[in-house]
Amino acid sequence: MKVLITGIAGFIGVNTGLKFLKNGYKVIGIDNLSRKGTPHNLNLLRSANGGKLNFIKGDICDFNLINRVIKANPDIKLILHLAAQVAVTTSVVEPVADFKTNAVGTLNLLESMRINKSRAVMIFSSTNKVYGGMENVEVQEINGRYQYVRFKKGIPEEFLLDFHSPYGCSKGCADQYVRDYARIYGLKTIVFRQSCIYGINQFGIEDQGWLSNFVIRAVLKQSINIYGDGKQVRDVLYVNDLIDAYETAYKKVKESVGKIYNIGGGAGNQISILESIKIIEKELRIRIPLKFFPWRPGDQKIFVSDNSKLARELGWKPKTDVRNGIRKLIQWVEGNKGIIKRVACSHE
Repeated sequence: MKVLITGIAGFIGVNTGLKFLKNGYKVIGIDNLSRKGTPHNLNLLRSANGGKLNFIKGDICDFNLINRVIKANPDIKLILHLAAQVAVTTSVVEPVADFKTNAVGTLNLLESMRINKSRAVMIFSSTNKVYGGMENVEVQEINGRYQYVRFKKGIPEEFLLDFHSPYGCSKGCADQYVRDYARIYGLKTIVFRQSCIYGINQFGIEDQGWLSNFVIRAVLKQSINIYGDGKQVRDVLYVNDLIDAYETAYKKVKESVGKIYNIGGGAGNQISILESIKIIEKELRIRIPLKFFPWRPGDQKIFVSDNSKLARELGWKPKTDVRNGIRKLIQWVEGNKGIIKRVACSHE
């Protein structure tokens, strides 16, 4: 089977690409290699055994490039659109560049699929940020963490959209285009509104990949910066479980096509920032210095995905609990200190 992965050298892209290559798939990967750590990830992909990798260095903002790839490969069965500008803070500083990558880049891919009458299944990695800051959702503090008063299972897909920050606007725009191209043009598209994905091969920084960033800084014996009070809660999802969901959605395309799914660790894997630090400290047997700063724009006090729709329609549930996931992440960081230090230094 032939698969196209945009953003293949990023965190989710490299893990997905490695799994598909090891399963014997033919993988076409597109990435502009702009993020730190992507050259290392590309080397991992090129050394993977099993499948065949065709890597193309390029940008999804280049319609001609995208169109050439789609036109030349009518046998592509699955497209995983993972390429994106992923940081809220970067979007605030560079909103036009953010829009071009996230919104225009996605539209380029959809248009190429439409023009070339592609029958591939396209899965788009959206974000829970399409729901905005959720200031009107009643939240209470219990035992040092925030909790929903009403949404005990988490936030469902029917929740009101309220794009917040340029990043939320650009991803939300793309999210709706992907959904509508299934309705209007009959493309086989699926939207995953993802919440806090973490795992190995993630060079997390403050702006994106917070849990990975915490582990990296702890292993390197650095202090951790916290924006807000640290009682914010997220439902974290290990990357392998996300990839399983991608595969499940493709295999059950009759049920999933044209749909939008919230996906995260769910109520069973929700954790506050301070709680995650305590787990890391316990695993490493250290005390981590903390520095507190003001809240950042659009930061939700709590976000937990209601995964009920995914479980009901596709039979998917997360398998990796947060403690085991953090343990795996720590092991990867400790085994890759050299490359991580080089990447971390290049972020300074």
